[in-house]
Amino acid sequence: MFEKYLDKVSDVSLFQGIERESILAMLDCLKPKKGSYKKGDYIVTSGDTYESVGIVLKGRATVSKENAAGHRIVMTLLKPGEIFGEIVAFSSLMTWPATVQANEACEVLFLPRGKIVGDCDRMCSWHRILIQNFLRIISERAMVLNKKVEYLTIKSIRGKICTYLLEQYNKTGGRTIILPLNRNQLSDFLNVSRPSMSREMSKLREEGIIKFHLTTFEIIDLKAVKSMSDL
Repeated sequence: MFEKYLDKVSDVSLFQGIERESILAMLDCLKPKKGSYKKGDYIVTSGDTYESVGIVLKGRATVSKENAAGHRIVMTLLKPGEIFGEIVAFSSLMTWPATVQANEACEVLFLPRGKIVGDCDRMCSWHRILIQNFLRIISERAMVLNKKVEYLTIKSIRGKICTYLLEQYNKTGGRTIILPLNRNQLSDFLNVSRPSMSREMSKLREEGIIKFHLTTFEIIDLKAVKSMSDL
């Protein structure tokens, strides 16, 4: 029944260290559900009843929250093979704390919460490895959230833009960067208004520090970007 998902889920970090045959047995034990979504669909909405952990099988989605003023803040971008809802799995929280929305056509596999954190009736050997992987992923996600807090402490829009570009440069090692977020998502992620961000980007281009077209950016003056990332 779950053989068709095996190739997609076997590379997911949640199943690291588990043999393919065991993954198939695990899926049979967990009895996950699959959902298909069109671009713009809400996969889960903040406040929905929390019942399962999601794995993105196909497409991309954003995780976002609204602050007290009603402004949306993008927390992260989900790609195929990534999971969401893992932090809540071990808590007493019974509702989703954030909204997950499809950026494009998406397929998501939902693993029931109770089956993951509860006792395994079959005493499956993979259950311990699964829990260990969960804890590792939660720790890594906490580090990402700490990085998000760093952006909130940067006062200037220019500093936020340069910090983000510098991080993407450090990941790829090249000065030409294709951003994983569009302009609206990037402004949400940096917690700035789209018009203000666009104006600052145009100034950086006029000063010969960067070039850009749509989501493709080129760092012209790397030294300047590094110095402005501290502003």
